[in-house]
Amino acid sequence: MDPLAYPVSEVFKPAFAYNRGAKPQPLARLEDLIRESDAYVMLSPEYNHSMSPALADLLNHFPSSAFSFKPSLIATYSSGQWGGTRAAVNMRSFLAELGCLPVSAMVHFPSADQVFAQNGELLEGQDPARWERYAGRGVEQLYWWAAAASHQRQAIDPFGCRRPSRAPPRSGMRQRPNNSSKPTPLLGAA
Repeated sequence: MDPLAYPVSEVFKPAFAYNRGAKPQPLARLEDLIRESDAYVMLSPEYNHSMSPALADLLNHFPSSAFSFKPSLIATYSSGQWGGTRAAVNMRSFLAELGCLPVSAMVHFPSADQVFAQNGELLEGQDPARWERYAGRGVEQLYWWAAAASHQRQAIDPFGCRRPSRAPPRSGMRQRPNNSSKPTPLLGAA
């Protein structure tokens, strides 16, 4: 989704702040798409060493529960030599807080104005196979984590997990089983 297709409103009102049935249709459709997705590719230019303000604004319209327990791949670009790596560092913490943890491989496009045309196609003289190989590691990691996370979400509802009703033991000892069918987490003192 292109953040520029969702114009910024004068007053910020996230999708989850609307009364039931009053949510604007474009936001409702996008929230459904976000919730239905198993993974995300977050593509951003670098602005002042940070991610796109339009992308941050759009993502802030949705609750973290829409993104949670799903992986993301960070892809950045700039006209400079680093291809938006500083924006990617900023995006890592932003996406982690949303719950869509980024995979370790990132994709950066330096000198993007010399690589891509205005429509996003590679310019003549660029080697498509080279760029596919370069991006392949991140894409492969994303697919692997998306499949693993999807499988785990089907096996155990991550939103149904409950915290233990009592404080964790201070000694680092294993908590006693609670005779439920859920696995008992190992709790310890830090």
